[in-house]
Amino acid sequence: MTNNNNFSSISTSSRSLHVQVARSIARGILSGELAEGSIVPNEMTLCSQFGVSRTALREAIKLLTSKGLLESRPKIGTKVVNRAYWNFLDPQMIEWMDGLSDSKYFCSQFLGLRRAVEPEACALAAIHATEEQRTELSRIFNQMVEVTENFDLDSWTEVDLSFHRLIFNSTNNDFYLPFGNILTTMFKTFILHSSKHGGVCLDEHRLIYEAIMAGDGDRAKAASVDHLQSKKHRLPEAI
Repeated sequence: MTNNNNFSSISTSSRSLHVQVARSIARGILSGELAEGSIVPNEMTLCSQFGVSRTALREAIKLLTSKGLLESRPKIGTKVVNRAYWNFLDPQMIEWMDGLSDSKYFCSQFLGLRRAVEPEACALAAIHATEEQRTELSRIFNQMVEVTENFDLDSWTEVDLSFHRLIFNSTNNDFYLPFGNILTTMFKTFILHSSKHGGVCLDEHRLIYEAIMAGDGDRAKAASVDHLQSKKHRLPEAI
């Protein structure tokens, strides 16, 4: 990437200027417009293109550096880091990624991640969920049943999201909590895609729910593995 990239001037809004600048640069990186290993335009050029102060630009660069997208080196400049170091699970990164890649490819990758962690989360939830969390899971599952009786995609998306978020929280394991707290955007995109024709896998959710309520970790894990089969989500078999 050479220094001839043109960014649009940032308009004023309630969002901090440096966050707007960071988002614009990040999307250039995430889309491949700013290639890995390339040097981004210098400070003076970027300030001119975005129409912002050096302070705002430096704060934006600092934010992008914290997410693993950029690194600054003396006498070299600010460089786009290899994607292996990008923090894809950062909630702000997830927001910035929205709409940049094909939804089927995005969902297929996310399904792979879910297969790796969610079955174990279901097993842990069956063992460690508190009484209050089990009560809440019952309430949410009953909502799922009601929604399927008069299907509405938006309503299903919200209740399905709540179901899976609560499972991760019910592990009561700090390292699983981020999947319940910061992946809302990814879950929502995935659920909207896989349920858009009215297919909601209620029976599979019921099996997971009943196993967790029974405190049966092995059964909860097996039910989750079955639920996360790609053929049940209308996604490509492999990318």
